[in-house]
Amino acid sequence: MSADISAVALPQPFPNVDTDGFWQATAQGEVRLCRCQDCRTWMQPPLERCRACAGPTAFEAVAGTGTVFSFIVVRHAAVQGFEVPYVVTLVEFDDQPGLRLSARLVDIDPPDVRIGQTVAVGVADHPGGSFRVLVFRPTHG
Repeated sequence: MSADISAVALPQPFPNVDTDGFWQATAQGEVRLCRCQDCRTWMQPPLERCRACAGPTAFEAVAGTGTVFSFIVVRHAAVQGFEVPYVVTLVEFDDQPGLRLSARLVDIDPPDVRIGQTVAVGVADHPGGSFRVLVFRPTHG
């Protein structure tokens, strides 16, 4: 007897003072990451003060493009609610070397994923709650 995974609520994000700006942006369908207002360094994970110069930070829009730095193919559901297999990728954004973020890579078959392939970030509804989350999609061009 198989369980109906559509009825399973996925774990939901737990925003805090450092990540509120990120979640507010995704709720509006925008992608914003933490950036120092003095030296202009992007930071992930977000912090209240810049680790490079101690300047104040704020959330700003990113270009939303990058390349696959690393990835895994999840073949056994560690969390119920996502159909396996699925890809979790670590993407390096074009905005700054070393600015990386992980999320699911969608709209591609797992065997077709390659290190270095170009992707674009988007926002998608997160099942089981009211949050919207980032996803990456391959670009063609």
